[in-house]
Amino acid sequence: MKTLLKEVIIKTVPVMSGYVILGFGFGVIAEKNGYGILWVLAMSLFIFAGSMQYVAVSLLTSGVSLLTAALTTLMVNARHLFYGISMIEPYKHAGKLKPYMIFGLTDETYSLVCSGQAPEGLNYHKFCFFVSLFNQGYWVIGSLLGAAVGSAMPYDFAGVDFAMTALFLTVFVDQWKSTRSHISAIAGVVSSVICLLLFGSENFLIPAMLCISVLLISGRNYIEKGVNAR
Repeated sequence: MKTLLKEVIIKTVPVMSGYVILGFGFGVIAEKNGYGILWVLAMSLFIFAGSMQYVAVSLLTSGVSLLTAALTTLMVNARHLFYGISMIEPYKHAGKLKPYMIFGLTDETYSLVCSGQAPEGLNYHKFCFFVSLFNQGYWVIGSLLGAAVGSAMPYDFAGVDFAMTALFLTVFVDQWKSTRSHISAIAGVVSSVICLLLFGSENFLIPAMLCISVLLISGRNYIEKGVNAR
């Protein structure tokens, strides 16, 4: 068990550095919008959706309809459907650990477990379980720290919610630089800008996500040809 936990800690340290900071930002934002530390704890324990938790605070405070909240959640987290499917076989024989491993499959956790193999000498399913558990623990700790600091400090934390935006911008730039074909990225940016102009800043998200999905699905063959031709 000591060897297992040691390997899990080593593998998840990079995730910890990001989750604690981003969780801290979420905790501050939630507290400043009237959701105390218990609400922050509950959301980080039972929702654990990173960017969606940031969005959830805005949805709750703006009084949007249940349908809009549900569709927004589906669109923001739709990517989980695709990489979740790829883990059906690796997680097939996980037994009692399986439900939590499915629940805890975030982007960063997926990147650590998607190979289907654990470090030499370790049980794969136990490795995946503890990776998921530790990663959520990092997020919970960051969220609670943010809520505690937000409630104790009288400072203006305006702009903290930009942390998640900055993360996505960083990921976007990194992917742009690391891939040869930029068709998908351009489709996403153009669709978002057009929908922003047409529907306004409060209503553009769902139409933009729908447009992006339609463009990528309908143009899949063309996109793949563009990638393979380079």
